[in-house]
Amino acid sequence: MTDTARADRPFDLVVYGATGYTGRLVAEYLAHHYQGSGPKWAMAGRSADKLAEVRDLIGAPADTPLVVANSDDPASMQALAQSARAIVTTVGPYQLYGEPLLAACVAAGTDYADLCGEPVWMRQMADKYHDAAKASGARIAFSSGFDSIPFDLGVFMLQQEAKARFGAPAPRVKGRVRAMQGGFSGGTAASLKATMVTLGQQPALLQYMISPFGLTPGFEGPAQPRGDAPEFDDAVGSWCAPFIMATINTKNVHRTNFLLGHPYGADFVYDEMMLTGPGEQGEAVARHIATTPMMGGENDPKPGEGPTKDERENGYYDVLFVGEYPDGRTIRYGVKGRYDPGYGSTSRMIAETGIALMACTAQGGISTPGALLGEALVTRLRDHAEITFAVEE
Repeated sequence: MTDTARADRPFDLVVYGATGYTGRLVAEYLAHHYQGSGPKWAMAGRSADKLAEVRDLIGAPADTPLVVANSDDPASMQALAQSARAIVTTVGPYQLYGEPLLAACVAAGTDYADLCGEPVWMRQMADKYHDAAKASGARIAFSSGFDSIPFDLGVFMLQQEAKARFGAPAPRVKGRVRAMQGGFSGGTAASLKATMVTLGQQPALLQYMISPFGLTPGFEGPAQPRGDAPEFDDAVGSWCAPFIMATINTKNVHRTNFLLGHPYGADFVYDEMMLTGPGEQGEAVARHIATTPMMGGENDPKPGEGPTKDERENGYYDVLFVGEYPDGRTIRYGVKGRYDPGYGSTSRMIAETGIALMACTAQGGISTPGALLGEALVTRLRDHAEITFAVEE
């Protein structure tokens, strides 16, 4: 499918799952940020009545197109995929509901972005559909939210600066979450539970969850830091605790490096942790985080639930990337975002990924935002999503 042929479709962008918690935020962002301009977009979901209700609730124009589609109905998935140049989907867990739309987009040559943080399913889909997506021209961008755009693009931009400054990429990069304020929704909790059920039923799939190279089929790089225990990091002068999203983010960073032909080097080493501060207090906090599950309990929010508007708007995140060379040279790069990372900022990230895909010239395939879009997406996020990317001296 050529970009010219896609341009004749009724919609530029469709938000599938627009009646759900995160999908509503994506639609609301498009309705208000691109009011009277931007892509021709539509809202899609299972119920016309609910779509109309959400359209009115978020203040979208009354003529915003509504598309009824259900992952249980292959014909509706095919029609949805053929109606748009790009589709962004927030309907998860993706391992339960994602494949029908993904398959339809691959067949139709339609660009696709999701919020998937389920590495086992992502590997299965890459193995199953990568070649077909290359053939059809469909550009598939998994993990187009807080997992894993700030990390994927943070490393990408650090390495661009490292090569400009030192003539070679940094062989070792540390991702360090300096600050983060925000909650998680029921959809995130449901994805974790679905993954655990899948692994219980198919233990052989655990290899994809455990390995940092679970998303780089045929390539196994050097040993990577485990990041699962508290440690003191001299490079940042702080104790560090395990970071719950490192399991998916590190895999996506390695997949971007893999898909681009290893511009970070085939010996690239990367890990992520959270900073908890120096001294005894920092150590105590790190040890507490390491032994306290952040989700997976009875008090997790249910699907459709999540942070309040005030919590979303008062949220933020600040991630530092430190590139290190064997001779002691270093480079630091920061990524900072306004709003709750998982929802307020994520809704902006996936929307901008969908828009960026429409101008993308990369070949099709099961990919990452970093490998497909790189600096073009960084520019959109700086200009529209209130995310900063900058070298730190």
